[in-house]
Amino acid sequence: MADTSTLTDSLKRALRARRINYSQVAQSLELSEASVKRLFSKGGFTLERFEQVCAMAGTSLLELARESDSGRDAVSQLTLEQERAIMRDRKLLLVAVCALNHLGLEEITSLYDLTKPECIRQLLELERIRFLELLPGNRIRLRVTHAFTWRPNGPIQQYFKAKAQNEYFQGAFDRPEETMLLVNAMLPPSMIGVMNSKLRRLANEFAEYHEDHKRMPLGERRSVTLLLAFRPWELEDFRELRRPRPEKAVPRSVAEGSVPRSAPPAA
Repeated sequence: MADTSTLTDSLKRALRARRINYSQVAQSLELSEASVKRLFSKGGFTLERFEQVCAMAGTSLLELARESDSGRDAVSQLTLEQERAIMRDRKLLLVAVCALNHLGLEEITSLYDLTKPECIRQLLELERIRFLELLPGNRIRLRVTHAFTWRPNGPIQQYFKAKAQNEYFQGAFDRPEETMLLVNAMLPPSMIGVMNSKLRRLANEFAEYHEDHKRMPLGERRSVTLLLAFRPWELEDFRELRRPRPEKAVPRSVAEGSVPRSAPPAA
């Protein structure tokens, strides 16, 4: 069973997802806002009050405990065999991505041309692969962490990479909600490592936002894709224009095949 602090943190995330602030919680509990802040920071919730706040957040103590416990055996990456199994069926990949986006059975079948029995079959297959767990009432519990990523250069990343070249970058990236930045620089190796660390932290923050808002109604969320790439690289068109590097001077005696005077005599 998850400890009290873990459950309280999970409840905070559930409240944020519903855009419920401490002031609203205080009004519901008939307490001051300062008292509610102390409850969340130092503990001291009674069971009745905790369950009352859970109801406001659209969850329950049991659900929070299950989520916390499931995170203990969750993985941040699948095996190569698991990814290959998902890639065998386009609909299976679709349902896997929907599950990662915290969509339920009703939401998946309302968005995509899948019948409920067909979607349940795909969910059961993902359960067999150990990607998720199908709970009573066809509720979905992921077996991956919120920082989950597909395998580097694995089957699914290769698939999305090909699609990105043909589809993702066809967009003009000129809408207010779109961003595309191309920045060239020359950095020392130490700064390259720093930049890589910053990008990983940004990706983790993006994953945390996704987790925090998973309980918001589907109509208030949009599917977005963050694509981060960073590596030493120069356009091939530019590389072809580089001057040839001067060859290192070779001592005349060596170039002519003679033995240098400093060399020991042959036996």
